Amino acid sequence: MRSIPKRCTGSWLRNSAIACALLIAFAARAGDTQLDALVGAYPDAISGHDGNMIVFRDGTRMDAGVIDPAKPFDRLLRDASVLDQFRLVYPEGMVLSAPAHDFDPGRFRNEAFYSKLYGDCRKTKPDLVPVTWIGGEKLLFARANGAAVHLEAVAAEIARLPPAIRRAATPTAGTYSCRAVKDTGRLSMHAYGAAIDVNIKFSNYWLWEMKGAANIPYRNRMPREIVDAFERHGFIWGGRWYHYDTMHFEYRPELLAEAPPPR
Repeated sequence: MRSIPKRCTGSWLRNSAIACALLIAFAARAGDTQLDALVGAYPDAISGHDGNMIVFRDGTRMDAGVIDPAKPFDRLLRDASVLDQFRLVYPEGMVLSAPAHDFDPGRFRNEAFYSKLYGDCRKTKPDLVPVTWIGGEKLLFARANGAAVHLEAVAAEIARLPPAIRRAATPTAGTYSCRAVKDTGRLSMHAYGAAIDVNIKFSNYWLWEMKGAANIPYRNRMPREIVDAFERHGFIWGGRWYHYDTMHFEYRPELLAEAPPPR
């Protein structure tokens, strides 16, 4: 187990008591819990872990890295270790409200890890399979790790919602796209075929809303029922980020294993 930091450091943490408290809570229990969550989330790809090493079923190993409480926010976005991905606890089931400053649980991604799970689209296209979305719309999504199966389950739940609610989910704005995230330069989860953007007409995005403001004003039109359906099946929602993207959902079941109880 890693030691608890004496204090939270870095301006992005000083600006958020919630983020600071979550980081301390993470440090207090860091170690096997997070690696166990990876094994549980991706059993077809990961066989276990040996100390700090992730052991894949093909026999390869990957160092999960370390937690550095002083690592600045910008570096976390561009150079996260595997364990850094867990440093902010994703608030599954919590009230849909404005996140604390720079509270972006799930935006810290280790590119090498997800390229190992799904493949690097810059070298070869991921294994994508068709998924039927609400209203018969056809989408392509990653076969690996059961991602497409879980997206189909989400579609079935949303299809049962009242029309006034489910219209926020269809038509979609896309799934697979071999591209990087604008402000990080790292591959998007769309590049692995493991993310979906729902109806853009009901979307709010932090870069659209800033308009020179010092702090990002929070905007959201995505219904709670749609967010809940995705979270029940292993997807995290971009609307829970300070740098929000409310049409965006990505398959990250390891983070939901870490989520606090719903309130």
